[in-house]
Amino acid sequence: MSAALRTRRWLTICALAATLGLVGSPAGATPLHPALTHPPLNSALRPLDGGTGDGGGEADEIQEGADQRAEARTSPGTVAPGAFSAAWSALQALPGTGGAWKHLTGLPYNSDDPRYRDVSSNSSAGMGNVTGRMAAVAADDSGHVYTGSAGGGVWRSSVGGGQWQPISDQLPTQATGALALDARGRLWLGTGEATTSSDAYLGSGVYVLDHPQQGTFSTRSRVGGAELDSTTIHELRFGGDRVWAATSKGVWSHSMTDLRGAWTLEFAPNPAYLPGGSLATDPSAPYQNITNDVAIDPKDPSKVVLAVGWRSGDAYNGFYSKAADGSWQRLTALGDLPTDAANVGEVTFARSADGSRYYAIDQSPALQATNPDSALAGIFVSKSGSPLGPWTRIADDKKLAASGSALTMPGDLPGLQSWYDQSLQVDPSNPEHVYAGLEEVFETTDGGSNWNTAGPYWNFNFPCWSIDPTQQSGSCPQTTHPDQHALAVGSYHGTPFLFAGNDGGIYRRPLNGAVDASGHGTDWASLNDGTIDTLQYYSVGVGKDLTYGGVSVTGGLQDNGQSMLRGRDTVMGSNFGGDGGETLTDPANGCNIAQEYVYLAINVTQNCAVNDGSYLVDPTKATTFSVAPPDNALSGAGARFIAPLAADGQNGNLWIAGGRHVWVQNQGYAIRSSSAWTSAFDLGAGHVATAVAASGGKVYAAWCGPCDSQGFARGIAVGNADGTGWQQLNLPVDATVPNRYLSGLTVDPADSAHVFLTVNGFSRAWTAGPGAGVGHVFESTDAGAHWSDISTDLPDVPADSLVLTKGGGLALGTDLGVLYRAPGRTDWNRVGRLPAVAVDQLELGPDGRLYAATHGRGIWSISLRDCGEQD
Repeated sequence: MSAALRTRRWLTICALAATLGLVGSPAGATPLHPALTHPPLNSALRPLDGGTGDGGGEADEIQEGADQRAEARTSPGTVAPGAFSAAWSALQALPGTGGAWKHLTGLPYNSDDPRYRDVSSNSSAGMGNVTGRMAAVAADDSGHVYTGSAGGGVWRSSVGGGQWQPISDQLPTQATGALALDARGRLWLGTGEATTSSDAYLGSGVYVLDHPQQGTFSTRSRVGGAELDSTTIHELRFGGDRVWAATSKGVWSHSMTDLRGAWTLEFAPNPAYLPGGSLATDPSAPYQNITNDVAIDPKDPSKVVLAVGWRSGDAYNGFYSKAADGSWQRLTALGDLPTDAANVGEVTFARSADGSRYYAIDQSPALQATNPDSALAGIFVSKSGSPLGPWTRIADDKKLAASGSALTMPGDLPGLQSWYDQSLQVDPSNPEHVYAGLEEVFETTDGGSNWNTAGPYWNFNFPCWSIDPTQQSGSCPQTTHPDQHALAVGSYHGTPFLFAGNDGGIYRRPLNGAVDASGHGTDWASLNDGTIDTLQYYSVGVGKDLTYGGVSVTGGLQDNGQSMLRGRDTVMGSNFGGDGGETLTDPANGCNIAQEYVYLAINVTQNCAVNDGSYLVDPTKATTFSVAPPDNALSGAGARFIAPLAADGQNGNLWIAGGRHVWVQNQGYAIRSSSAWTSAFDLGAGHVATAVAASGGKVYAAWCGPCDSQGFARGIAVGNADGTGWQQLNLPVDATVPNRYLSGLTVDPADSAHVFLTVNGFSRAWTAGPGAGVGHVFESTDAGAHWSDISTDLPDVPADSLVLTKGGGLALGTDLGVLYRAPGRTDWNRVGRLPAVAVDQLELGPDGRLYAATHGRGIWSISLRDCGEQD
């Protein structure tokens, strides 16, 4: 993760070691990698650091990861609304193969698993069972809880949390932006996650469920027309007889009684950049009309304040209200709450049930750009109950840091990620009892005069922490996963609870819960019981389990490390912490694993990273080793956030890693030092690898640079692992291969000149940009000198990963599922039925099954024989 976070955790470990009289660390051992980066799907966004993509801090890295996932799907331009919906319809129309997917990760995932307390694990942090990122939560007073995930859909519990059921699988998007229960008990869903970036995880509009206690969402339940298609929805708010939606394309409203008819555009600061406008295809269009929240005066619903603005700052940022002539005007005086564009960024509102208080969190773009400690402008209250104020500041980063926070180091105070982590909830029965979610969960019971950290970031910093594998987190109470995105209050059997949605799923505690002497909640419970799986995988690895039989399955996750599922496990464990990127697993031994953190920070283990934490006393007992190629030291300038890593198809000990350089090493899992890597080829200044593959020592490396829509370029280099024979292929902008992001390479192990290429993004029918072209899968039989488009009837959907089966078939992972082309055929079939989630990687297992790592619904497998593959 970020240097700041690695330093924070490593200093903790070093301090303990010093107390024990130890010095140093094992050769090649890497410090525990904290957590957290958060990718999106569809946007062309400018980096926070002015374009280098290497700001060096956690907030910058989260932003960079988001941008890179976005630009892969939009470059070389912008994507028109409706692309994903059209792709989903085309996919559903394809014939299907036989067989059914088996869900593998539908069981508890214990981030504190005592088996894996090795040097690169976060086990013992105190977060307990986790799942993927939650963007929204709603709850009623009869035990029904609804949680919406970033990319895995909406889920319902009828027992106050746990025993979850998915209720939005029939929708063409599983990205949640907002959930809200209205006075009639209807559940409103705003699709398109707005947590990470302006145009991330695009949605298909707003849906309403009349009887959410037992119903499920369907496409027929969409409110209005297609006006909100391909937007992200940050909040849904109710006022009078209208529902308001704060979206990435302005603020809209709709009648709550007549759900037909179009949405009304209430306000867009730069309407020329909206779809159909004169600047709709401009690369900056995705962040020209960002709106964050709507505050409605409970005493007079005609008084509305809009929070508008791009978190990195823009001239249109500010608060707006409607003037007497009906026009929206910027507010210039709200008391302590800033109104100037430089200090209004991401904003969240919350009001008390009795109408006596309004609360707000504001992130400052100016502080984000200049203050290394925090971007938080503050938490504010309007004691008049009106969103027009006057507002008073009741907390800032320093006040919150002193409340029992785990974030007290310079350069890492509460609110550093306040553009990403924001949520507010007022106790329905006490207007002075407020919970505020940033990286941590904060609580005040006196309207902001005093605060306590009810849910600290983790327990590593505290005296109660211990790595002792007989305890979850020493004597510390369980906390929540960091990065809070949603808070809600609901009751079960008459007891009110607070529900918190974050990067590790969903947690709860009694609304008036107990705290210890440090102000930390002592009664948090994880609700991630294994019946809910929204895990966001980047990769999957499969190898034989030599201890328990069957296979071991592992994979790298957004902000939830590396999961480890062994032959007879009933609970998955986490053997690496932080963000898990690419994975290599020895097919013959599933405990031989290479795991990428970010920017090619590769760790290797040969025992599944099993450790009881004794390395803290004896550093030689560490069984995980840092073996990062040199480009890792350059962060974003040297490698992609999730950088490519592959083994040679004929020699599993020959590894290829792609950054600016193409790196090779031939020690396999026995590698113990970064010095084992050698540079086979320099892709060139400003270029970074997007995919690598090799067979028989012949290496292919796809690259981009620049990688966003500002001058996007791509290419492929081919050469030998020993550094000889390298050349850049001739791929002009108007070539057969589109001028889009090259996402994957697959080499035929029987013929190294036979190679397949997958291309991300959408065709020129949807993408405005030079050379967007057509097609998603290409084949070459002469080492890339010539390419043929073999997409045929493939839906126009971003392609992510391709495997060549032993029988000669092709399996393709896309942003909306898996497709298969049988040997000797040219047409594509849909493989089983998965929800509308991205399949980031496919992998063939030693058991003859195909494994799919989805970015939002865990890992699945299917028998190739059931798909029609012949042995």
